[in-house]
Amino acid sequence: MHESHPITDGSGKHLELNGTAAMITRSSTGKRLIQLTAGGYKQIGSAWSTERVDLNRSFTTSFKAFLHHDRPGADGIAFLAQGHGPRALGGWGGGLGYRGIRHSVAVEFDTYQNSTDPSGNHLAVVLGGNPDRHLKTAEVSIPLYGKPFLARIDYDGGHQRLRVYVQGLYKHAREKLMLDEKVDLARWAGVSDGWLGFTGATGDRVSHQDVYDWTVDAPPA
Repeated sequence: MHESHPITDGSGKHLELNGTAAMITRSSTGKRLIQLTAGGYKQIGSAWSTERVDLNRSFTTSFKAFLHHDRPGADGIAFLAQGHGPRALGGWGGGLGYRGIRHSVAVEFDTYQNSTDPSGNHLAVVLGGNPDRHLKTAEVSIPLYGKPFLARIDYDGGHQRLRVYVQGLYKHAREKLMLDEKVDLARWAGVSDGWLGFTGATGDRVSHQDVYDWTVDAPPA
């Protein structure tokens, strides 16, 4: 039986941070978090767990995110399973920090409507590091920008099903299943034992993009 392993607690020693990504402590809460972008223009950040996960087997991961600024912002973040390694970093703006990470499956939390997007508040599953082509999209009933939210991603390795749940962080909020897609993570990552983590980016609009309380419940690779 494997237990849920917290990634963002403590020193961040199980994390590899790239680009603008940094581990910071919020002075108001004392919470340790990953700040993927820090409110500047054309920023790109990524953060990967250094403990690899067997992508042929089932796992669950959950995290909270707060994408915010004092004005409307962009572009959003993505959760990835990928086979490139802990230094992987992609394109800025609508690339959400993962454009070009070809051996990957991404789950977008997108806060800006680019030309190929359905809206400025959507989720998407994307294969092969190309955010211009979505395997599946979903409109979200809660705002992804301006208010913190909780996300949970389950992968059923036996049936190759990827399920994405989202929940607002307010009283009486309920978790909702938003995406349920058949995806072979190991095939698209190009490896059996891959890396899990996040990317985020800004462009001509900016955002602070924070991830915290991240846990991974997975058998060791």
